[in-house]
Amino acid sequence: MLEGMTESPQAAGRDADAVEAVRALARASRLLERASGELNLAHYRVLSAVASGDERASRVAARLTLGKPTVSATVDTLCQRGLLTRTNAEHDQRVVVLRLTDSGRALLDEVEAEMVSRLEGLRARTPGGERLIESLVWLGNAIDEAVIERIAARKAGSR
Repeated sequence: MLEGMTESPQAAGRDADAVEAVRALARASRLLERASGELNLAHYRVLSAVASGDERASRVAARLTLGKPTVSATVDTLCQRGLLTRTNAEHDQRVVVLRLTDSGRALLDEVEAEMVSRLEGLRARTPGGERLIESLVWLGNAIDEAVIERIAARKAGSR
């Protein structure tokens, strides 16, 4: 905004609401982190991406918008903990396939049950709480779409 100009009360209200929404998401991430027990959120995000069908580290990195070295280090840790396995793909030995172990699946299920419980507690305290879960699903879909668009734009720019 230019110096000396003031915002309209409506614009200021929208900005204040957006800031409060950002702050609420930051607090919610902390609440989920506390619910995740022995997993930190970075480890949870990788396990949940693999559980959702992203079997290659490069796809996990793209989906989570993380660098490949970061994902590689996280995968190393999760493999050492016995939560993930890493094998070469049958058709291409250069491709590494990630899979949850039984222990990884059990821990992910346990952590997600606790996270859902915490989210349900918040939903119960929210006016119109039945829409909270629906809105968060929409937000997740919007994030996925934005990531796909960013990847496509990056690929188009590199041609």
